[in-house]
Amino acid sequence: MNAEQPSVLTATATAAKSMQSIVQERYGSSPERVLRLASVPLPAIGRGEVLVRVRAASVDRGTWHLMAGLPYPVRAAGFGLRRPKYANPGRALAGTVEAVGADVAGLAPGDEVYGVGAATFAEYARSRADKLTAKPANLTFAEAATVPISGLTALQAVRDHGQVREGRRVLVIGASGGVGSFAVQVAKAFGAEVTAVCGAGAAKAALVRSLGADEVVDHTAVDPTDGRVRYDVILDTGGNRPLSRLRRALTATGRLVIVGGETDGRWLGGTDRQIRAQLLSPFVGQRLGSFVASENAADLTVLRELVEAGRILPAVDRTFPLAETPAAIRHLLDGRTCGKVAVTV
Repeated sequence: MNAEQPSVLTATATAAKSMQSIVQERYGSSPERVLRLASVPLPAIGRGEVLVRVRAASVDRGTWHLMAGLPYPVRAAGFGLRRPKYANPGRALAGTVEAVGADVAGLAPGDEVYGVGAATFAEYARSRADKLTAKPANLTFAEAATVPISGLTALQAVRDHGQVREGRRVLVIGASGGVGSFAVQVAKAFGAEVTAVCGAGAAKAALVRSLGADEVVDHTAVDPTDGRVRYDVILDTGGNRPLSRLRRALTATGRLVIVGGETDGRWLGGTDRQIRAQLLSPFVGQRLGSFVASENAADLTVLRELVEAGRILPAVDRTFPLAETPAAIRHLLDGRTCGKVAVTV
């Protein structure tokens, strides 16, 4: 399609005119209070964008941050200062291409895709073409929808920031969560020896073992950062341990990558630990820090290849229908999940 051509909608989308979508008019921390199902117009797409018929979306901790507008810097990052900019906080998706805008190459109506879009808790969602790629052939739509946000974060944490390679000893804190469950598998795919930390409960331990962890630690019974074992890389995807304790469990030149940790702070919301790590890093032998994941088709392709090769697979805890999206988010907030939560459309 050349730059002069307009967006092309298929007959299905044109006939629909409207769609079912979760909508949110105000920020709030309770999904039951701020999210509802409604009929809304289909989203319009522009140059370089794609309209996707959503088959499934997924929930992660970032979903809550966008819904609540907390910590406040989330709002300043382009998601709306006083009220949500987008119809709903969904971002990950899997589905079929319904229409493509000008300057979109390599995607056509009918293609099965997965990736990152806007307001994905809906029958249709728009996405930038450079945030989509072909869906892994061996996954259902629900499984595929759980990969993009958490999988990209895990891949970049392990490969780029942890620089994990063959023989490295890696500690993954929060291993039964969304990012953690992918991080264990990606680290193993890169040849690491992985110790996985999760909460109490046979289900969480069994999940993490099934992902290939060499050792599983219940953080309620054992402190993995007591310094008795030192790791080349620590990926903290869900803890709140002080930097001093995390550093104690690192080798002298080890790497700490913080991609999680929550507090109730409205301004920093737990990110103060990441900030302090980045400020301290230049003055010590260890590399300490955090990052914001890059949403791009190239890394989605890497994940697809790993999935199709059987090196990583999403661990789906539960699926909810679109109308029960608030319940899906509540399930995550209650801490009952092992792996990922999907929303089917």
